[in-house]
Amino acid sequence: MTLFSATDRYLARLIFLPLMGSLVVAAMLLVLDRMLRLFDFVASEGGPVSVVWRMLANLLPEYLSLGIPIGLLLGILLAFRRLAMSSELDVLQAVGQSYNRMLYVPYLYTIGLALINLAIVGYVQPKARFAYEELRYELRSGALGASIKVGEFNRLGKDMTLRIDKSSDQGRSLSGIFVMARSSGNRTLAVAAEGGQFLATDDPDVIILRLTNGTLTHDDPKFRAPRVLTFTAHDLPIDLPKMEAFRPRGQSKMELTLPELVKTGRDANQPALTRYEARSNFHYRLAEVMMMFLLPLLAVALAVPPKRSASALGVFISIIMVVTYHKINEYAAGMGELGRIDPFFALWIPFALFAALILWMYYTIAFVPGGQPIGGLERISAKAFKAIRGLFAAKQPA
Repeated sequence: MTLFSATDRYLARLIFLPLMGSLVVAAMLLVLDRMLRLFDFVASEGGPVSVVWRMLANLLPEYLSLGIPIGLLLGILLAFRRLAMSSELDVLQAVGQSYNRMLYVPYLYTIGLALINLAIVGYVQPKARFAYEELRYELRSGALGASIKVGEFNRLGKDMTLRIDKSSDQGRSLSGIFVMARSSGNRTLAVAAEGGQFLATDDPDVIILRLTNGTLTHDDPKFRAPRVLTFTAHDLPIDLPKMEAFRPRGQSKMELTLPELVKTGRDANQPALTRYEARSNFHYRLAEVMMMFLLPLLAVALAVPPKRSASALGVFISIIMVVTYHKINEYAAGMGELGRIDPFFALWIPFALFAALILWMYYTIAFVPGGQPIGGLERISAKAFKAIRGLFAAKQPA
């Protein structure tokens, strides 16, 4: 007996393409939505464009954890829908292939993707989330070279003010530069230059602003009059402001791995609210992963339309059900974090109800002769569509 029959290999090919396509499309839609907001944020902070890609890379695990279940569901659903629409499903059942046997390959996909998703939500996503927040902090604080904004007066420490009218060549070429620096003893230095550029030094806390074609005014209480100097090139050292270190990982429960959540949830020295947050986040992640093992049953139950029907209502309902369950989980996790409901019951009671509904739907399609779990909805949608089409036809001019 071979491990994979010809039917299994055929099903694996049918599932693979829509699964990967749905996963990529779902992830890209989420990435594109966040990308526009990140571009606006980085531009407003004056940061380099490369930071956007680094931030998106750290958000990708979060998007994959959402896209993998959707991709798995649609991959299996579209494969079985194709079998049903081409009558291949009837042929497979006629030769003794039951629904339970045909779920062999879908569950192999499910086990593999569930393990990947568990690794993502349990270990990769928390650390990537922390890296994302660290980038946001560095961008706001200027550690990424984003503290100098074009067209505005920028304070570099408490003793220096800098304004740049125009920046080109990704910040390598500056024009319209004004610098005002103060030092002890009420000494001031004012510089106006046509152009300039920043240069690194051996000291990471000091950079050089090389100015070209400008005027320098130096004033000191000891001078009878300010001294004015015209120059073609002048190097002005600038002490970079000291940056505070970013907070340690773990202040947000989303930044803790699964073992760390367990440890925090059991630590009697932690405040009760902190323990509730850790336990709720732990059960939320596990419930999201365990839900994937119900998706093949849901996909099969909704993939097969009633006889003589080509309706895609099952595809629409499947997405609605998964998104609704995800939102219910988020709400339940929030209630668990506040301690209003025990996190275990808050997360696993909705899971049990969702599982009971899916098992009933699968039992109806697989074991009830002529059973169709969404047959009633199919009939209602068909009548509604017919009524709408008749209404539009009646409005057409004779």
